Amino acid sequence: MKLQTLLSYLHDFTTYAGENPAITSIEMDSRKVKKGALFICIKGFTVDGHDFAKQAVENGAVAIVAERNVDVPVPVIIVRDSKRAMAVLADAFYGQPTHQLHLIGVTGTNGKTTTTHIIDHIFRKAKKKTGLIGTIHIKIGDETYDVQNTTPESLVLQKAFKQMVDEHVDVAVMEVSSHALHMGRVHGCDYDVAVFTNLTQDHLDYHQTMEEYRLAKGLLFAQLGNRFDHERPKFAVLNNDDPASEQYKQMTAATVITYGIDQESDIMAKRIDISPSGMVFDLVTPFETVRVKTKLIGQFNVYNILAATAACLVSGVALSTIVKAVEEISGVSGRFETVDEGQDFTVIVDYAHTPDSLENVLKTIRQFAKRNVYVVVGCGGDRDRTKRPLMAQIAVRYADVAIFTSDNPRSERPEDILKDMEDGVAGQHYISIVDRKEAIRYAVQEAREGDVILIAGKGHETYQMIGDRVLHFDDRIVAREAIKERKS
Repeated sequence: MKLQTLLSYLHDFTTYAGENPAITSIEMDSRKVKKGALFICIKGFTVDGHDFAKQAVENGAVAIVAERNVDVPVPVIIVRDSKRAMAVLADAFYGQPTHQLHLIGVTGTNGKTTTTHIIDHIFRKAKKKTGLIGTIHIKIGDETYDVQNTTPESLVLQKAFKQMVDEHVDVAVMEVSSHALHMGRVHGCDYDVAVFTNLTQDHLDYHQTMEEYRLAKGLLFAQLGNRFDHERPKFAVLNNDDPASEQYKQMTAATVITYGIDQESDIMAKRIDISPSGMVFDLVTPFETVRVKTKLIGQFNVYNILAATAACLVSGVALSTIVKAVEEISGVSGRFETVDEGQDFTVIVDYAHTPDSLENVLKTIRQFAKRNVYVVVGCGGDRDRTKRPLMAQIAVRYADVAIFTSDNPRSERPEDILKDMEDGVAGQHYISIVDRKEAIRYAVQEAREGDVILIAGKGHETYQMIGDRVLHFDDRIVAREAIKERKS
């Protein structure tokens, strides 16, 4: 695509009438630039892309988009906001791919990953080719790719959507984080269905207040648009049991479909029976009520199933197909995942890293635990400090043995993070072990027949961030090793 053609999609830039080179790629990382690239200077939290414009040109960039002038021997297009410009340019360069996909976005504090995976499984059961973007990976068909953020930058997103279109994907499902909504990463994404799971405390280091956090999530529903399109209707799927949904109903012009357990909703679950091996409940829909049996455990997973069911029903999937898919799915990596080496106690690894998610998981375990419940839990460094004492309080309240430890301390001293947790449970019984591996080993060594150990906070993650180092660390592997060590 010629530069002038690409710029015709961009209406907020300094008029440019110079050279018109062919653009063969768009990049925001100067190290990835090759001959023919358009390089976009993005000012990040720690690195400013403007400082790498010369390097980009040396690597082959034929034009630069920037917020200020940079001294390079190629055309420089000045824009007010390079991130906004990048979203427009990426969407145009890749041929507006989301216009050609059925796109479902899922936002909320907890449950995004599980809900998107359930939706993906349902559509695959319906013989549709799917694409999935989220915390664990990007998946196109059966191929998976690593991802750095829950919701990638607009450039990465549009490139992935273009690949999906080229590979004849029918339905794309993605997690949409509050950060991505606030930063405009999803500008240009033409969603057909937007799903809200729940809103509880998290990310206040970034959003500052719960009001700002709630508004950031609401952008997904506001951005469904104000147009009624009979050929391509828009739907907002909202959790009727969460108070934030009332605001989101006001923020969207799309058709609202509700789900819930307590409040009367379009899609409901009733007569819920939870056991250590799964759940059975009545799935109530406007069409019919069916008894559903699933291997997933916990009321929070009932909500995830309801959200996925609603999203798929409005997308035209038959209820019978949805039920078959729900009954097949066994779980999601790092979400209530058991570690079984033949031991006589249970070990569960879960991503729970917010007060609400930790409470939900521990309450579920309490329903089937025969003896003592252990929890190994920490809080991330350089993140919301206010939730640290809350996490500790929940751990002590619902577990018989609460073990506080490290969880991606980043630039903070692990001891300082533990101190913040300990301040919330002064005078109560807990154990603090800074080294996460040792904390897991301690729980495994102490557990007796019938006990349950929850290792919370990291789930699918395979790393530990300490200072400026990223070290390999997988709770599941560490737990397996500890169990084998105990046996020997």
